[in-house]
Order: sequence, then structure tokens, then C-alpha cells
Amino acid sequence: MDSTVWALLISAISIAFIHTASGPDHYLPFIVISKSKKWSGMKTSLLTIACGFGHVFSSLILGFIGVFLGWQLNKISWFQDLRGNFSGWALLVFGGAYLIYGLVQAIRNKPHKHFDVMGDDVYVYEHNHTEMVMPKTRVKVTPLVLFMIFVMGPSEPLIPLLFYSGVKHSMSEIMLLVISFTITTVLTMLGMVLLGRYGYSTLFNSEKLERYMGVVSGAVVTICGIGMVFLGW
Repeated sequence: MDSTVWALLISAISIAFIHTASGPDHYLPFIVISKSKKWSGMKTSLLTIACGFGHVFSSLILGFIGVFLGWQLNKISWFQDLRGNFSGWALLVFGGAYLIYGLVQAIRNKPHKHFDVMGDDVYVYEHNHTEMVMPKTRVKVTPLVLFMIFVMGPSEPLIPLLFYSGVKHSMSEIMLLVISFTITTVLTMLGMVLLGRYGYSTLFNSEKLERYMGVVSGAVVTICGIGMVFLGW
């Protein structure tokens, strides 16, 4: 593989890992439900994997929008001479924009999903990192509700990576990014769930990192774009 493919691959894996590991909602509800309902490790793992694939599916739908746009641009004759430089700049611009968006969201402290335990049941509600106000509305978490939460929570930074490969009309790159993103997301979710289920803490405070997930993901795409445009990756 050339340096460009390696850069895209590392970016896809990094984004998948950061997006998953920095969000407690990607594993905490599975740990709590498994313990409160006394589920077996196999049942917990199967639900985690199913939700992981649902989460990836929604991310890939957005990502393939990028592929489609790239392919459509690739059909324009005058675009052929510009596509390499254009796609690199597009990656850089999107990464910078998403980095700024992540900073704004972190500063605004936008409410996000939080899970809580009441008796043997788990509930989901919105909160932020500063206000300690009890929520007015809670939704009881069931396996179906959990699956729908993950399907409706895609990872947006995957879009520019697949757009770049779409512009190049490289099906092999697209498949490599899709497979690596999928495997990393599902394995990270499963690993975090199993660690928590069997009493092991993670190496970092993921709840604090969650607030800056957009910043870190945007930075990864920006670095990749800088490498494409200025470093000849």
C-alpha cells in the first residue's frame, strides 16, 4: 500500500476507535443491563455486536453519500486534471470545519445521552457535564431501544475519507476503509463492554473525553488532509 492508503486507513481506524471509546454510551448501557439482568457473557456480546453493526451501518450510509458525490464529480471531464489536488483540499477543509464544530460543541457543552440505573432497569436521558439537574423525561432502555439509539448515531468524519476514495474511483480503498472502520468499531465496543462487565476499568476517563470527541475526530481528518495537500501522502 502507498502512503495515501496508509494515511486513510490509519485515519479511519483512529476515528472509529476515538468515536467509540470516548463515548460511554457505546458500552455503559450494555454493562449495566448485563449485570442488572444477570445476562451471560455470550448474550451480552451478541447484543453489543448487533448494536455495533447497526451503528456502523448508519455511519456508512453517510459515508457512501461522500462516495456518491466523489463518483459524480469524477464523471466530469474537466475535473479529471483537478481531482487529486481538489480531493486533498476537500479533506483538509472538511477536517478543519469539523474541528471548529467540535470546539464549538465542547464550549457550548451541548446535552448528550446519559444512562442511569433504577432498580433492575436502565433509563436514558439527556444531560451535560456541568448541570446536575434531574431529567424530566427518561426512556426505559430495552435491547430494541438500544439498537435504535445506535442506528441513529452515525460517525460523520467517515464522510470525507470515503469521499476522497470516491473521487479517485478506487473501490479497493473504499472497501478497505469500510472493513477497517467496521472491525475497529465493533471490536472496540465489545472490548470495552467485556472489560466493564468483568470489573476492569478503562485506562482513561471516557466521560470527560466524550465532550471533546468532535475536536479529536476533526483533528485526525485535518492532519490527514494536511498530509495529502502539503506532504505528498
